[in-house]
Amino acid sequence: MRHNKKFNHLSRTASHRAAMLSNMACSLIKHKRITTTLAKAKALKKYVEPLITKCKNDTTNSRRVVFSYLQDKYAVTELFKEISVKVADRPGGYTRIIKTGFRASDASEMCFIELVDYDENMAKTKKKATRTRRSKKAAATAEAPAGEAPVAETATEAPAAE
Repeated sequence: MRHNKKFNHLSRTASHRAAMLSNMACSLIKHKRITTTLAKAKALKKYVEPLITKCKNDTTNSRRVVFSYLQDKYAVTELFKEISVKVADRPGGYTRIIKTGFRASDASEMCFIELVDYDENMAKTKKKATRTRRSKKAAATAEAPAGEAPVAETATEAPAAE
């Protein structure tokens, strides 16, 4: 029975799992998006979201606690300077997991995990260009005179300059 076994051990020892999650969290903080397997992304989400919550309160103690998890001073600095500013008003849910399909070699489910506030593609909403129904002949004849008109104007301007 699986009583009180809440997290995925990822077929690793405790020290290997801690090192791997720390390394992945540093990569996520530095690059804002990483590609990994779905199981690792879910484990990373549980690992990194409390750290981002901790970075909202910039004190010496919170920096030390976060550094004890990450062991990378550049990632800690980036977390407290840039990311904490962007997530200051967000009550949680700092990461997003988007499934991308299956890996070719072993068919494991792949995804990318990203910081929600740093995704430029999802944040921008593209306006769909409205198209009207017109025949192809009408569009071709409308474009042709427009293309010829500037050529005719340049030809008439040249003799006037002489």
